[in-house]
Amino acid sequence: MAHNPLVSIVVPARNAEATLARALDCLLDQEIGDWEAIIVDDASTDRTPAIIADYVDRDARFRTLRACAHSAAGARNSGIAAACGHWLMFLDADDWVDASFLAKMLAALKTAPDAVAAYCGSRRVMPDGELTPSSIATEVAIQPFETFARRCAIRTHALLVDRETIVGLGGFDASLRTCEDWDLWQRLARLGRRWVMVDEALAFYRVGPNSLSRNSTQMLADAEIVIARGFSPDPRVKHPASVHANGAIDANGCTASEALAWFALWNAASDCGRGSRSINPQSLRALPVGRKWAREIAKVVFDGLMAGSLSVPAQLAARWDRFGGSLAELIIELGNVWGDPVAGRRAQYHLEQMLLDCDDLAAPRRLARTLGIRVDARNPTSTELPEGIDQIYAYLMMDGRIEARVQFGALGTVTRRHWIELILDVVPPERLALGAGADTSNMFAAEASLSMAGHRSDPDSHFGELARLAAEAQRLVRSSAEPAEPLAAPRRKPAAGDRDDDRTSFWNRHFATEDPWKYGSPYEQEKYERQLEILPAGPIGRALELACAEGHFTRQLAPRVGHLTATDISAVAIGRARERSGDQPNVEFSVLDLSADTLPGEMDLIVCSEVLYYLDDLAELQRVAKKLVEALAPGGSIISAHAFVLGDNVERTGFDWNTFGAQAISETLAATEGLVLERSIETELYRIDRFRRLSPDDVATEPMIDHVPIRAPVEISVARKIVWGGARALRRDVARGERRQRIPVLMYHSVADDGPAALARYRCAPAAFGSQMAWLRANGFHAINSEQLEWFIANRQPFAGRPVLITFDDGFQNFADHAWPILRANDLTAEVFLVTDLVGESARWDAVSGPPTPLMDAGTVRRLAGEGAFFGSHMATHRAIDGLSSSDLAAELLRSRMFIERWTGRPTTAFAAPFSVTDRRLGRLAKECGYRTGFGGRHGPAGLDCDLIDLPRIEIRGDRSLDDFVAIVEAVLE
Repeated sequence: MAHNPLVSIVVPARNAEATLARALDCLLDQEIGDWEAIIVDDASTDRTPAIIADYVDRDARFRTLRACAHSAAGARNSGIAAACGHWLMFLDADDWVDASFLAKMLAALKTAPDAVAAYCGSRRVMPDGELTPSSIATEVAIQPFETFARRCAIRTHALLVDRETIVGLGGFDASLRTCEDWDLWQRLARLGRRWVMVDEALAFYRVGPNSLSRNSTQMLADAEIVIARGFSPDPRVKHPASVHANGAIDANGCTASEALAWFALWNAASDCGRGSRSINPQSLRALPVGRKWAREIAKVVFDGLMAGSLSVPAQLAARWDRFGGSLAELIIELGNVWGDPVAGRRAQYHLEQMLLDCDDLAAPRRLARTLGIRVDARNPTSTELPEGIDQIYAYLMMDGRIEARVQFGALGTVTRRHWIELILDVVPPERLALGAGADTSNMFAAEASLSMAGHRSDPDSHFGELARLAAEAQRLVRSSAEPAEPLAAPRRKPAAGDRDDDRTSFWNRHFATEDPWKYGSPYEQEKYERQLEILPAGPIGRALELACAEGHFTRQLAPRVGHLTATDISAVAIGRARERSGDQPNVEFSVLDLSADTLPGEMDLIVCSEVLYYLDDLAELQRVAKKLVEALAPGGSIISAHAFVLGDNVERTGFDWNTFGAQAISETLAATEGLVLERSIETELYRIDRFRRLSPDDVATEPMIDHVPIRAPVEISVARKIVWGGARALRRDVARGERRQRIPVLMYHSVADDGPAALARYRCAPAAFGSQMAWLRANGFHAINSEQLEWFIANRQPFAGRPVLITFDDGFQNFADHAWPILRANDLTAEVFLVTDLVGESARWDAVSGPPTPLMDAGTVRRLAGEGAFFGSHMATHRAIDGLSSSDLAAELLRSRMFIERWTGRPTTAFAAPFSVTDRRLGRLAKECGYRTGFGGRHGPAGLDCDLIDLPRIEIRGDRSLDDFVAIVEAVLE
């Protein structure tokens, strides 16, 4: 019985005398020899038949057929009919594969017995022998049919496929002049069987000036047929997988029209590479215009240029003059078709960067918007900008080698001094000095030390143009209707020597501000009512009020007692109390330090409200408690009203003060000889106790404890010091004991319950946001701003405790309505990045998703800045910066910063890139426009080794749970 080979290799050949031997030799080189090669001579008129005969004579594994198909598809079908191997391979006469191709492909198939095909990566071979980088479509192994419905992702010979399956599918469609392999792979994938990937470039594809793939008109016509088949039922496939029976799923990726537009784009770029234009720009209309597609568009154009110009990546920029003009026209037309010229410019920037990333800049490369040059890092000279150029891509050269690469937006001539500053940013001075003469080195250093003012003396220079834009922005800001806030002085931390141990002086300074605790608030008044409610029954003769402050409670207590002595350590407070209650005939006022001074005796009532936790420690509290007992007449009462403090019990709701609180005070008074607790009114935040001094014959009874709710609203100044439900960690404890190298920078957008469904991930419900902020507060986190973050990173100082930077993009009104009250209630702050041209309007950039969300107006920004919120720039218009010209980008950076400074009265030094989109121009231009910190598209925690102008953030999505939030933040602490 004849042995059937494992692999049948079909090689169509028509007039292939120049390349056929190379193709057949690669088969002889294979590490596995169990194959047959069926060479189909498709009516050749050159030496092809003789070459075939020679190989057939030399090796019995070669067989030959003659055909008159006049097409690769027909010739391959003839070979399929004659093949008898289990696996099929299709090798064109001008291509070849690596010697390990069969061994590696068969090994992959052996690990996947259910697979119908194995595929590998490929490389183009240009006429000069240069190879393009490897290309492989990883998505084929995941979604074969959905991929092939949209594009041909695999070279013809980069595949081993099951022969019987191919026969059952009818082989190649010979009616297609091109794309016939794509059509067959699509039908094969519709069966729903597995494809395995060999992630190596084992297939080599020769490209020449006469390749059929360079006929863009024919390619586009055939592709339209194949794509239409992919998005509809295909009766040629008798038993498709049910999920693929009706064709590709539009929701799973691009539509049929979009897939055809991508293919048209590749062909249009290929045409440009050949110096021709045959593709109608209207065929590109279905391409996605969104900013996230700009790089994908550039990649497709890049690949098409390689094929059309017969160039490898390193040659493209040098050959710009051959195709740059037609290519720039194509991209402009693309922007016009979209109705969005900025989107076209964005693709242009991406493409030019890709071209120059591959080039050695052996000579200057002038593209449409970018000038690529080499610069002598030790002796730079001024660079004039050609017309239309607004960015420079430069290699800094030293000793004939590339020392560094810089890319930056250029608004005018780049002067020698400008180059020196750029060079010193990326090349250490000691490195510059190596190999340079002392005179050269000293001169370089002297020039570098000149002031920036010198840059602006030349109006045609980059910095001269920047100065003009700054002046223009300043005029616009000054002419706005919004009044300017004076720039606030930087906040100064108290120096170590600022602490005043003299209690009297401390409290007099404290009462320099009238009503420091908002005594008239509903919260305080409800507390006063409950103190009056707990007073002992019957007449009260002599009463002593300790720490009466400004006399708000004094006036309410006086009618309930015979005589009231109101005291306070502060003469300022007593003065105000006397003014408030001086008309009460039974009240006298005096300055008294309850710890140091002797208390008047024989009192029937002593009231000490919100004061005992200002004593130094529990020992002093115990001493004062004894003084209170001694000042009472037998049977007299003490009313103590104090808040719960986390220091007493971290597991229950309390104030995060660095002292003891109501629990310790109550326990100390109860333990004081002669005192007994009679009654308590206890709320979640404070307790009011009435103690009685026992008379000799008194018998203590069980105290009455009333648990009551707090009905009055809690003022924000009070609420921000409360940790509801208790804490897992106290800020002061973690500040003493923890040092870390990185912190979370959280990124939010909208805080609202409702909004467009398409924006759900960017919208956090107020209740969810409240739970997140409460978790941060309960776990010892404190909020910082970008200036503080900058200080830690710039000084490489480890972060103390658990800092978090909470940021909001866009400046929605719902930040003021929902987020800011929650932040303040948790003693946190945030930094909001504003779109300054649209302040007071709405987020028009989201209009495609639904009704745009309103934005804060300037007055709201001013109010929140006064309350402790911080603000930075989200640019002026919210356009993605990679589509802005360098001049427009600089203008937005300047205008936005100046408006925010006008509204807030504080310097603005931070920005966040809209849509988190950045490019290599942004960081340097931002610094030149007055910014020191920036947030781009990088995800993750911010660490001490981060670039200040490109800091990462962690997006907090609105469609995730509190557990997800906790896991994200805790991961940073690890």
